[in-house]
Amino acid sequence: MKVAVFSSKPYDIQFFEPYNSDILNFDFFEVKLDSTTAVIAKGYDAVCVFVNDIIDSDVIEILQHLNIKTIALRCAGFNNVDLETAKKYNIPVCRVPYYSPESVAEHTLGLILALNRKYHKAYN
Repeated sequence: MKVAVFSSKPYDIQFFEPYNSDILNFDFFEVKLDSTTAVIAKGYDAVCVFVNDIIDSDVIEILQHLNIKTIALRCAGFNNVDLETAKKYNIPVCRVPYYSPESVAEHTLGLILALNRKYHKAYN
């Protein structure tokens, strides 16, 4: 299965690269997926997207014409995906089921410390 990975960063490449094989093949693109970049997915079986990618009805229609079989999200949120249009074209959408509770707690404490130390004001 050939997968076009949009909005990829170096850490995405570092994580996915070891899993490249004859069965799963990842190609990485820094651009985000939207109606102007969807044609990049031509020749792929699936797209892998992130939170800032726009997977609206226009994009899904383009992906359907390109024979994309799956939309995989590297995030828990899916408000950027038109699920009705994906269902209409029988394109499954999969996502991260939830975030690590420990990571959420660590981030929360980091934000509390930033507010307490007024890092946001110091940065500006």
